Amino acid sequence: MQSDNLLTQAIDTLIQEAYQPSEPGVAVIVAKNGQAIFRKGHGMANLELGVPIGPDMVFRIGSVTKQFTAVAILILAEQGKLSLDDSVTKFLPDYPTHDYLITVKHLLTHTSGIKSYTSMPEWIPLWRKDFVVQELIDFFKYQPMVSAPGKRWAYNNSGYILLGAIVEKITGQTYGEFIQQNIFEPLGMEHSYYDNPSQIIPQRVAGYDKSTNGFVNAAYISMTQPYAAGALASTIDDLALWDTALYTEKLLKLETLKQAHISYQLLDGSPTAYGFGWMISEYAGHRVIEHSGGIHGFRSHTIRLPDDHAFVAVLSNNGGKSPQSLVFKISALVIGEPYQEPTIVELQPEILARYEGIYETNTSDKLQISRENNLFFLQYDDGSRVEVAPLSPVEFYFKDMSFNRLHFISDANEGIIAVEIRQRVGMSKLAKKVGVSVKSA
Repeated sequence: MQSDNLLTQAIDTLIQEAYQPSEPGVAVIVAKNGQAIFRKGHGMANLELGVPIGPDMVFRIGSVTKQFTAVAILILAEQGKLSLDDSVTKFLPDYPTHDYLITVKHLLTHTSGIKSYTSMPEWIPLWRKDFVVQELIDFFKYQPMVSAPGKRWAYNNSGYILLGAIVEKITGQTYGEFIQQNIFEPLGMEHSYYDNPSQIIPQRVAGYDKSTNGFVNAAYISMTQPYAAGALASTIDDLALWDTALYTEKLLKLETLKQAHISYQLLDGSPTAYGFGWMISEYAGHRVIEHSGGIHGFRSHTIRLPDDHAFVAVLSNNGGKSPQSLVFKISALVIGEPYQEPTIVELQPEILARYEGIYETNTSDKLQISRENNLFFLQYDDGSRVEVAPLSPVEFYFKDMSFNRLHFISDANEGIIAVEIRQRVGMSKLAKKVGVSVKSA
């Protein structure tokens, strides 16, 4: 009993350190062997009305939706209505494949090589537009391929839009209807929805983002757009029901589901650390199956620890802060392997100056590493940035996700030529140094 109380207190401390009670916050559940051992709301569900978050409230879950889409596809595969090796054109005959074989499995694993529509600049002005599914597909289908299918892993929302369209083509139902009737209802997930802003959904929280002047209401996005890639809403209790069901054969044979939890391999044999709708990793010898979600005003993260029969889910209406670090640290406590924060080292200014610059990945994403008052920041193309700090002359860590690393690579003259971004989960990215920073202070 005392150890349970200590665990509960430690989890509560992590939550309070991560989110202020007067700000948009989180609903958190920790389950072991199908039973909740921690369940709590923290922070505000509605800033205007001063309503705090309750653990039974409904949040948009963003890309956590993808695991439901993946299971929907596996249900149809088990029914013999599709094969994972089928070409996309078997179901969507007018989809341009550029003379490649693009399979259902490529869509599930983010290896199709199709352009992700959420990375297209022309998408942003269209956030408020209601699309029918075919219009959404037409929006991205003529974009050039990013790579040959199976050659590269690149997170891809377009692939999951196509998977939703395949579900509809096979079943004659909308994607939302299929998920409702084949997953939510059988599992008793009574507070899970294909989110519709005009629908009255009891206990639905408001979403917020952070601006320079504080929190603001999240920008509106038509929920026709995230669709099968990110349009679902749920509660922590329903997600715990979902996790418990995945240990049974209520929806699928365990042998069928197992495919979703195996790291897919690229054509060259490289593991992608991604299955079907879940990311795959390990921590301290324990298998970890997880996924993040992010949509205007909301962030989410869930972790399954199947060998420990443990589950952690955090749903947040603070769109400016990822709960991934919080979920990971809670999970580490639950399995008795607390995460230890790394130790920062001090480096001389002349050494620090070597790292500053513009870096470019092989997908043409640009990163900037710059110094401000002896603090280091990594800034992405979209303007978001994170503070990084040195662990050694060649390795830095992310202050808000201390398990992620920057590993710098130098030439024979000790000049920095590249940086490798090593994430706790997912494939590493190499970015070559292509220029100097525009500003440092």
